[in-house]
Amino acid sequence: MKRRTSLYLIGSLVTGFTLTTQADSNAVDPPLYSPPRSRFDIDELKQLLDQRDIEGAIQLVEVRWKEQYEDYYQGKLTLTLLSTATISQRLQNLFRQTGKRTALIYVVPTPEHLELILLTPGLPPNHQRVTAANRERLLQTVNALREGIVLQSRARSRYLEPSQQLYQWLIAPLASSLQTHQIDTLMFCLGNGLRTLPLAALHDGQEFLVERYNLAIIPAFNLLDHRPVSLKDAKVLAMGASEFEDKPPLPAVPLELATITTNLWTGEVLLNQKFTPANLRSQRQKQTYRIVHLATHADFAPGSSANSYIQFWDQRLSINLVHNLGLRFPEVQLLVLSACQTAIGDLQAELGFAGLAVMSGSRAALASLWHVSDLGTLLLMTEFYQNLRTINKSEALRKSQIAMLKNQITTQNEIAAVSRADAISTDLERIQNTDFSHPYFWAAFTIIGNPW
Repeated sequence: MKRRTSLYLIGSLVTGFTLTTQADSNAVDPPLYSPPRSRFDIDELKQLLDQRDIEGAIQLVEVRWKEQYEDYYQGKLTLTLLSTATISQRLQNLFRQTGKRTALIYVVPTPEHLELILLTPGLPPNHQRVTAANRERLLQTVNALREGIVLQSRARSRYLEPSQQLYQWLIAPLASSLQTHQIDTLMFCLGNGLRTLPLAALHDGQEFLVERYNLAIIPAFNLLDHRPVSLKDAKVLAMGASEFEDKPPLPAVPLELATITTNLWTGEVLLNQKFTPANLRSQRQKQTYRIVHLATHADFAPGSSANSYIQFWDQRLSINLVHNLGLRFPEVQLLVLSACQTAIGDLQAELGFAGLAVMSGSRAALASLWHVSDLGTLLLMTEFYQNLRTINKSEALRKSQIAMLKNQITTQNEIAAVSRADAISTDLERIQNTDFSHPYFWAAFTIIGNPW
């Protein structure tokens, strides 16, 4: 039990939540990437769980996964490790504050099996071991699901079979507890190979997971700002580009930004040449924008964090320098990237995606796992912002995804009105005649961080 003692020492020596980056914003060369230190001993984790020491197991996982994010982003995170009783109590407090019953699920792949740990409001943890899901088989199924969705195969079995299998492994062992305790929001802390899993598209044989639960992923519970926040009356800084030198155009971006800031929210639009990091920082000095929306290409690529980037008009901003956008002070409540692409099956790429909110300084992020069609993104984002006026982030996304799944989009009038007023051309007839029910159009979008 030496390791557990050391974990408690870590928890007692560090407090708060800060990122001290080791990368100089003026550096010419990106920092060298080092392989993760965080390959914790799976046998030790198994031993802790076999001894029913779930608290020790969770703390082992959280510390090691924290180290993975530190290695990838070349920075330093600090955290206070909470006991399982404290986490459970915080979930209970969040229910009192938000009316949402949130469950926290740790999903830890190992070579021989899958470990699931469920924490629910005010109750002891629930551990399940899925022996049928060894790491190799699990990750093959994850890849099959993503490929089946992205290829938009007309044969539903191309994605439905792996979707149902993953549901049986990840959700079914916990389903009775979730139903008994009336859980409506699932917050996933995912291990290597699973952080780019389109959770919304998991299927129980009757319906998709998103039809039943609000969903979010987090890098670690102890890195999460747990305070719920209302975005009522928030202002939106909406920025983006429709033209690129070496990337496909995004012709619907002007309409996307105008629709969000004209009919749905109050905000400012900075398009194309005005879309620069310097302008983002200067606008935030003039006005408090609690939502920052970036409609542009963003790529979470294999290799070091310097390989992943957000495309601005005048530069590619490496993900390891995203803290330079100054989103932490004053704190941005929601960062939206509406045209992301994340490499499948790559550890480094998934760390970039899942760590986006923590490392950017935003309390939460909304991003996509693959580059969704321009019209599909326009519809989902418009629906999302309409919903966000009255409900929290994860519920707003869920309702938007269900609207697309059921072809019940309600925001076409808002899009048409802005299009006519601003003389922005868009193929509204094509929107009306397109079937957006396929998971390709909605399952990529993911809340990262605080879901409330």
